[in-house]
Amino acid sequence: MDSGSIARRELEYARRKALMYTLLSTVRGEENHLIPFEWVRYLKPSSEHYRGTQTIEVEAIIGSVDRYDEFDRHFLPLEDYLDERWIAIRRAQLEGRELPPIQVYKVGGVYFVKDGNHRVSVARRERQKYIDAEVIELDVMIEPAPGDTLKDLILKGEQAAFLRETRLEEVRPQHTPILFSTPGRFDILLDHIRTRQYYLGMKHGREVSWEEAVGSWYDRLYSRVVEHLRAHGVLDRFPGRTEADLYLWIMDHRYFLTEQYGFDVGSEQAVTDFSAHYAPRWYERMGTRLKRWWQGKPLKPHAAR
Repeated sequence: MDSGSIARRELEYARRKALMYTLLSTVRGEENHLIPFEWVRYLKPSSEHYRGTQTIEVEAIIGSVDRYDEFDRHFLPLEDYLDERWIAIRRAQLEGRELPPIQVYKVGGVYFVKDGNHRVSVARRERQKYIDAEVIELDVMIEPAPGDTLKDLILKGEQAAFLRETRLEEVRPQHTPILFSTPGRFDILLDHIRTRQYYLGMKHGREVSWEEAVGSWYDRLYSRVVEHLRAHGVLDRFPGRTEADLYLWIMDHRYFLTEQYGFDVGSEQAVTDFSAHYAPRWYERMGTRLKRWWQGKPLKPHAAR
């Protein structure tokens, strides 16, 4: 069999596999395309650098600049008009012809194809481990990951902005990662810190620095709630939620209880009372867990940075 026939047969197999992945993703309600490079802007890159030609891992390529909807997330081709180009590249490979390096953007430890999507598709189909690439690297505080959705990248961008503004990495280098399951929550944390700064200034009769306020907020408010959440196993009663989600709810609940009883009930009582009154019922929790399992999502979103 000649190289052209082999390449066409391999393409047909790749298209059948792509169809299988598409059907499975549809049933699960998952996204099955590559990550658009445009989404990286939500991570707010600070600078970029040309790194020259390097050998990179094919598996670390997770997105594309402008052809993200033409391939699935496994880089299998989805459109008929890609066939001839795909076959030509595979045929050249079979005949031992040298192919030029692809061009990619590196963001953290992953890559987005600027030029060479078909070459990556063929490489993935042939389980090629490495590929040569011209690399432009973008500096980001928090990296994207395979399978990230637009919501994931927005959350990571908000987290990065929070870390830059609070300088929490410097103030508390060993801090617990602060992660949310819903966008738009980090601004509320900043309000908590500003309120803490004002309260400390009133208490001590002096100007309190931003760094001192951040450290005090983290030590005296956020960490204490997290400690109580863990001690009482509360997070397990709220599948799909994070410690930061619960921190905000519990701080609101603490204020409500304080208003009700006329004195500050403290963070531990707020944690246990909130859990007792607002945790989903066992069958609701089971339904949420089953749904997240079916969709391939972790029960505790963004478990690590």
